[in-house]
Amino acid sequence: MITKISALKLNTYKPVFGKVENNSEANVSNHKPEETEPKELAKVNPETIKASILAINDVHGKMTNMERIYAVSKQFDRTTSDDCDKFKLASGDIILGANYTSNQVANKFLNWIGVSENALGNHELDVIPERLSELMNIANYKLLAINANVDPDSPMAGKIGKSVIEERNGHKYGIIGIAPSDMNERVKLNDSVKDIKIDDFDTTLNKVQDEVNRLRNEEGINKIIVLSHSGLKNDKKLAQNTTGIDIIHSAHTHELVKDLENGVNILYSKSGEPVILTEYGKDGENVGILNVEFNNDGVITKAQNNVVKTRDFNRTLSARAAVESIIGKPEIIGHVSKAVKPPKERLIQNNPHGGIIVDAMKNELGTDIAILNAGNLRGHFSEGPVDSRLINDITPFEDKIWIGKLSEKDIVDAIKVGGKSFKHSTHKPGILMISGMKYTMTDNGELKSLKFIDKDGREHDIDVNNPSTERKFTAAMDDFFATGGDNYLPTNENPDFVIQKLNFDKNKLACDYIRKFDKPFEVTENDKVTIIPAENKN
Repeated sequence: MITKISALKLNTYKPVFGKVENNSEANVSNHKPEETEPKELAKVNPETIKASILAINDVHGKMTNMERIYAVSKQFDRTTSDDCDKFKLASGDIILGANYTSNQVANKFLNWIGVSENALGNHELDVIPERLSELMNIANYKLLAINANVDPDSPMAGKIGKSVIEERNGHKYGIIGIAPSDMNERVKLNDSVKDIKIDDFDTTLNKVQDEVNRLRNEEGINKIIVLSHSGLKNDKKLAQNTTGIDIIHSAHTHELVKDLENGVNILYSKSGEPVILTEYGKDGENVGILNVEFNNDGVITKAQNNVVKTRDFNRTLSARAAVESIIGKPEIIGHVSKAVKPPKERLIQNNPHGGIIVDAMKNELGTDIAILNAGNLRGHFSEGPVDSRLINDITPFEDKIWIGKLSEKDIVDAIKVGGKSFKHSTHKPGILMISGMKYTMTDNGELKSLKFIDKDGREHDIDVNNPSTERKFTAAMDDFFATGGDNYLPTNENPDFVIQKLNFDKNKLACDYIRKFDKPFEVTENDKVTIIPAENKN
């Protein structure tokens, strides 16, 4: 019979600092799945081992939030008791994009706050192996992925570990990392995905179990933490189909797991022991602080899951100075007089903030249209001055801009791929933002209409059911989109529709575009993308 866990108001842990969303504590007990023999509850030994883990995931190169997380980390250091085993851990995608300067900031950020281990995320592989190897040479943390198979001739050979043994207050912990099995779908074509192959998830699960067994049987370690960039769904499967794992810090699907709830983030292993599962959203918007108690057998008996909003902490002058020592002082390029709120679901809603970026791409390059996938947009404009760091926060990937000729059919097919996002729980890969065209789509992803807007502002209908392969438009896009990233277009490292490759990113175009405004500008609602209810939504 399953033993349910009820949230209790306990005095085991002092309240964490800052505003905490839905933190709760729970007594945790063992259970066996219903189809197996019940297991006696673990006997509580005299020694209670307390651990407190500051965890981050999917920061995505957001430097302003890194500065806030630095403040959270310092507060964590000051308020956590010395008799508690303290950890600072990351589950991947701390780095984002191809800009090496920005990547240096993200890498040093992990050093600055004292992270000891980080899982290999898909965006760590935005960096080519030579550059990623350089970052690892100055990293104070270990990069982990038990399911990564690295070419022995790669600069990254020997730079990605399977697991690490950490000791705190005489207590040993095993920490294992997992990279996403859908890595090839999430990374644009570069030498990283040629040098580093990731196992499918079933193979990964078996490798994790083998490593847990090794740590337990050969090293005598009974407290196991997994840093996983596999996503919450896979990590639930991992928790319930293995034995010996105590905590899984998840990432990749950007879900925010608050509170402690049986069957949601308190799961049970094959042997009936509790496994705590966490994930703390995206873009460094939250920091997790997980407090747990183990008995002497390494079984969790109490837990408290805290979600701390980074916006409740100020960007410290020391952190800003450290960042700017790498990237330089930001340049003021314009002023926003009014800005609408960004969409709550940025991957499946029209985004006026992204509209500024695609308009910049089209107007600065003089193309017929510009296309940008919604996943590129990680920030928004606010009323007040606009500087170059804000533009980098909004579109931080730093991919190269290409100009190509796309047919009506190419564009329609790509928009329809974006429409599939409505049917995915993660809303990936996201709809396409567009300038020079506008389209209407239902909220189950059916493309209803598409119009081209010529240079005189006249609108021309495109038949979305029978688009032309002959009529073509010059289009500004980034190289991720052009080479088939997220499968909007067919995968091709050297697509024949490209007519010009430029050695800069959309950020430069956005800055150049905004500098030309002779007065403060507004970010207002637009009809670039219109989402309507489906008539027969399944």
